[in-house]
Amino acid sequence: MIQLHRRALLATLAGAAVLRAPVGSAQRAFAQQAPSGPFTLDPLPYPAAKNQPHIDAETMEIHHGRHHAAYVANLNAAVAKHGELARKPLTEILANLGAVPEDVRTAVRNNGGGHANHTMFWQIMGGAGGEPTGELKAAIDRDLGGLSKLQEDFNAAGGRVFGSGWVFVTVTKDGKLALTTRPNQDTPLMDGQRVLMGNDVWEHAYYLTYRNRRPDYLKAWWHVVDWGKVAQRYAAAKAGTLGV
Repeated sequence: MIQLHRRALLATLAGAAVLRAPVGSAQRAFAQQAPSGPFTLDPLPYPAAKNQPHIDAETMEIHHGRHHAAYVANLNAAVAKHGELARKPLTEILANLGAVPEDVRTAVRNNGGGHANHTMFWQIMGGAGGEPTGELKAAIDRDLGGLSKLQEDFNAAGGRVFGSGWVFVTVTKDGKLALTTRPNQDTPLMDGQRVLMGNDVWEHAYYLTYRNRRPDYLKAWWHVVDWGKVAQRYAAAKAGTLGV
């Protein structure tokens, strides 16, 4: 019995050490334990503090290094049981979820969607807000009523998402834009669409700074959008080369 108590104490202390460790240390510890596989977690394309004060560095580190990392690890664990999935692009897998073996379909849906959504999410941030230009601006004016109307409608749609989910702008190959939302880690990729941009309204994306004030987060998020990167995605969509 004494030995059991000692083991429990050591486990508790080990857990506490992880909780006290800097986020970067926790990321490295997680990476060492994560199952390997065909899907990888790319580093953030900018320093974690790049989006401050609108999104704090700790949120970025936890969101990327723990939440997104977990989606990648779980996705790799799921496809490891089915070699044919491991050889397919993620966009193809998500667009054909009905063909995914039933025993891993839910895991692939949740974690594959989470991986795709977050990969897009990091790419379009790290900017200084402002306004789009060129063909992207023209498309927003034409299809979404201009930037101010887009922001108003986008924020309202994100605020209406019940529980956890995402708000997206989709783009077709001919450049037409539309606003939509999805629950949980679902993505328009599952309907054969492409995502131009989107915002994560899970609480872990904003809670450290905004607590339960999702509308404040949605408004502030526009200050970190990189319109140059969004324009690149728009051009890729029209060229038929846009991935996640």
